[in-house]
Amino acid sequence: MEKQILISETSKETRIAILENKDLVEFFVEKPERTRMLGNIYKGKVENVVDAIQASFIDIGYHLNAFLPFSEMDDSATVTSIIGSVDRDEDETGTTRPRRRKPQKERRMRLKTGQEILVQVIKESFAQKGPRVTTDISIPGRFLVLVPNADYIGISKKIYKRAEKNRLRKIAQELKPDKFGLIIRTVAEGQTKKVLKNDLENLMEKWAELEASVKIDPAPVCVYRDMEITSTIIRDLLTSDVDKIIVDTKVLYKRLHAYIKSVSPQFIRKIEYHHSRNPMFDEYNIEKEFNKSLNKKVWIKCGGFIVIEHTEAMTTIDVNSGKFIGKKDHEKNSLKINLQAAKEIARQLRLRDIGGLIVIDFIDMEEGENRKKVFLDIKRELQGDRARVALSPISDFGLLEMTRQRTRLNLLYSVSEECPLCHGSGRISSKESVVTKIESWFRRFKVKSRSKRLTLHLHPDMVEYIRESTNNLMRRIQWKNFLRIKIVEDNLIPIDDFKVHLSKTGDDITDQY
Repeated sequence: MEKQILISETSKETRIAILENKDLVEFFVEKPERTRMLGNIYKGKVENVVDAIQASFIDIGYHLNAFLPFSEMDDSATVTSIIGSVDRDEDETGTTRPRRRKPQKERRMRLKTGQEILVQVIKESFAQKGPRVTTDISIPGRFLVLVPNADYIGISKKIYKRAEKNRLRKIAQELKPDKFGLIIRTVAEGQTKKVLKNDLENLMEKWAELEASVKIDPAPVCVYRDMEITSTIIRDLLTSDVDKIIVDTKVLYKRLHAYIKSVSPQFIRKIEYHHSRNPMFDEYNIEKEFNKSLNKKVWIKCGGFIVIEHTEAMTTIDVNSGKFIGKKDHEKNSLKINLQAAKEIARQLRLRDIGGLIVIDFIDMEEGENRKKVFLDIKRELQGDRARVALSPISDFGLLEMTRQRTRLNLLYSVSEECPLCHGSGRISSKESVVTKIESWFRRFKVKSRSKRLTLHLHPDMVEYIRESTNNLMRRIQWKNFLRIKIVEDNLIPIDDFKVHLSKTGDDITDQY
């Protein structure tokens, strides 16, 4: 499989596209003014503890308090205990294992309002929800993950060879500092002891800087900031199966070239600079695919389509037959559409980075064997997803429920803003409803004011509708309320809104009545 990473940088955004066999499968956006919080470690203060929801809220210096569930609390959740000594838990053979957590009630008793606590962001802030945090601190490197206040060695499940696992475990046992745990990442496969040692030394330097910051800086403060998304993608995704990394700005190319040379010099030949005058994303057909990913409706090869809707609680995906005619056998037609939809849905979940609860409404199938085929197909397609997913079988109603790990804003919310007209509903008031609002406003005005001359500001489309479709509406309003109203076209007025000014002074009195 051909795999490419394309990075485009502008003055306002950095966009990263991941292609597999020339198909866009993942897309990341980072904006300089929107600070990335995922992976950052904060010295915070406990704002309050709420037993009813089994969680506490932590002030980390962000405009929304961070959310810390009791289930994400370690036994040693305070700054003092994390920076101080470590508790070990050994079994009868003398080997160490991860510490067992105490029940949530016991962990809750350790927290008090105003207490200082060290937390790490595991989910970005979303809508009106603050970032989700944990006290299980870890610092990722290129090949290793350093876990303070622990005493164990973990190895990536994606390293399958037993001999290689044993080799890496032996190296880790020799390198592992006292009072720290180590997790060996997938990209460490085949690396020498010297390379892993250099990575560990770099992580220990970062931990030393974090310790110094914790001791000196008053809470709330960020004591460790993870790398920007570009370096993070290279750190996490640059493996032997990546064929090319293409960058379209010289400054970014030099920076990434230096980073790759320091951590993985064997991959230095994979990075390229895009010399063409044509925009890189246009040349690789990414811009077109990206724009499609913002649409609710996505067409599939057979002529059917899926509709993706986002809500606060979940994401719903509806599968439709669309233009597909097929054969007379309804069951076979439904199966064909559902199988193609399953593949496209798996791609869209990765591409849009949709997380949380997801409900998929497949076209109804009578035979249980066919429902099983669709379930196994989408499960197989999701195996290439780096996010954790959990699926339940398709129900008798044709619904598949699943969850997908959410760590950051999905693509739609990263590159778009809430509509100032509909405020996220996707709907605005009809012209008839606007007319009703105008009539009601003038009736209220007549009761409370003696002024006679007014100016009504409307969007040009609304003015045209009133003049052509409402049978002398304004004349009737003027006669009924004994007013003289002048209509003014104003392109700055939303089509479903209006403004009323006093003709004499020009004052806006819309909100007064």
